[in-house]
Amino acid sequence: MYEPRTYRELFKGEGLVFFNCTLKETDLQIGAHRDLAVEAMGLVVELRRQLEEYIRAVPEFRTSLKPLEAAAWAPPIVRRLCEAGKLAGVGPMAAVAGAVAEFVGVELLRHSPEVIVENGGDIYIKTDRPRRVGIHAGGSPFSGKVALLVRPEETPLGVCTSAGTVGPSLSFGRTDATVVVARDTALADAAATAVGNRVKTPDDIKAGLRLASRIEGVSGAVVIIGDQMGAWGQVDLAPATGAHVFPPSAVFR
Repeated sequence: MYEPRTYRELFKGEGLVFFNCTLKETDLQIGAHRDLAVEAMGLVVELRRQLEEYIRAVPEFRTSLKPLEAAAWAPPIVRRLCEAGKLAGVGPMAAVAGAVAEFVGVELLRHSPEVIVENGGDIYIKTDRPRRVGIHAGGSPFSGKVALLVRPEETPLGVCTSAGTVGPSLSFGRTDATVVVARDTALADAAATAVGNRVKTPDDIKAGLRLASRIEGVSGAVVIIGDQMGAWGQVDLAPATGAHVFPPSAVFR
């Protein structure tokens, strides 16, 4: 049975205060220079209100596995979800975790110069120092051992993960982790779903990475399935702990 959020034991950030914000299905862990739980909860309540009202009016929005056009009166988060889904070729709700993380994170930057918002493995990050984003990959030998290096000048940035073997989210692939990097966190989330759906065996990793390279706005991707890992684009891999760059022989591009 899947144990939700167990990967958070590995989720740390030097110089930040971490706190949780949970409402129904939304479960955020947030790092900032001070506890902003009250501000974060207010943002989550409003975003969920907008999404729930839209879904009541347009039920297809919640269930569609194909891109949809947003109604003219749709709120900004709905428009962002539809745009991300269209670029990645997936349904709009494939991007919801990343979009919520970014919308919350951007607003919290009014109160803290650094913010990390993690929402079910989908991360919005704005940082003033280099940080490592660890990759949780289920039963893969890479799980918890490899991370992405994120430099301040690359942020704000979205780092989003989809998996076919870990977690409750819908995926038609069999990856232990599909990680996509993009400036737009909603797009990174939608693209991670699209790429993850494409990879069912280790032989599909290169095809998945080619798909990532064709999605406008995506800057990099990592795909892990079992003991095989591939990477494309602007991703720097490192061990989750320690100072040395991850051995290049462990990953193909």
